[in-house]
Amino acid sequence: MTAKRSITLRHFRSFVAVANTGSFTVAASQLFLTQSSLTATIQQFEDAVGVKLFDRSTRRVAMTPEAARFKAEAERILSQFDGALSDLEALSQGRQGHVRIAVVASVTNYFLGDAIAAFRQAYPKITFSLHDAGSEQVEKMIANGDIDFAISTSHHGFDELVYTPLFEDRYGVICAASYPYAQGAKPLKWADLDPAEYVGFTEDTGIGAFLRAHAGKPGFFEQQHDEVSRTSSLHAVLRGGGRYSILPALAASSIAPPQTRGTEPGTFVFRELSSPRLSREVCLITRRLRSLSASSELFLQYMRDVINEKPVPAGVKVSGKRTRKAASAGV
Repeated sequence: MTAKRSITLRHFRSFVAVANTGSFTVAASQLFLTQSSLTATIQQFEDAVGVKLFDRSTRRVAMTPEAARFKAEAERILSQFDGALSDLEALSQGRQGHVRIAVVASVTNYFLGDAIAAFRQAYPKITFSLHDAGSEQVEKMIANGDIDFAISTSHHGFDELVYTPLFEDRYGVICAASYPYAQGAKPLKWADLDPAEYVGFTEDTGIGAFLRAHAGKPGFFEQQHDEVSRTSSLHAVLRGGGRYSILPALAASSIAPPQTRGTEPGTFVFRELSSPRLSREVCLITRRLRSLSASSELFLQYMRDVINEKPVPAGVKVSGKRTRKAASAGV
């Protein structure tokens, strides 16, 4: 353990330089080191990890199989370190940074726009990459280092990821105001629902996977029915009437804003479901033991502030927030 703690970025840079050049002489020149100093650094690395990294001969230097497998990870660690350092320097000097995130659609519609608008006032030169993907793909993107963090639901629950709860919201039926399920104020029961007229979500989505796993109604989902993979597609399918879907309260707000629900033709109604009563947990998802970049940390704080301060629809419970205002008493 003591030997491993003595490994520094200098060892990583030396290893990558020799691996890329195949020469201690060329690598030493690139690193502005003497060849003897570079050789000693590689020897220290090998002694610390207990693995031979290079096979040396008078003509060539070749990586061992262990070193070849490790090379990509070493380059990724150096890239992330250099990127984070450049990002921090850019922030301190007022230059641009970049934030790579994936956000579940309901959070994009309800919270993200407000957070970005406030953030740009303070940091106008920081740019964003916003990824629209299902929860299964999002987890893989974080694990692979393709994005900095995500605000989404857990799909597989990878061990290498950290899931920090942000809020939960209850599931209910959403349908056109003209649909029979729109009548009444009490929660609907699963037993009241007709599977044939249900518009579901595909299994690779967080909503689809959650309902299949927790509703306790396997026969309900096995029957043939319409399916979508994005909440944005649901409006087009439901607006003609004759169909309904099941959504969490926040996701429903993008289709049926609380202030307009059922008040005029063409609008929608959201009613909570019971027996069983289900809610989803939306989390901040990050990679374990990997720090966020400075710009991502800053933007995440803005996101947290918006989630904690903005009034939310009834049925949404923000984690750690003692008082919650409903966006409308008529939800």
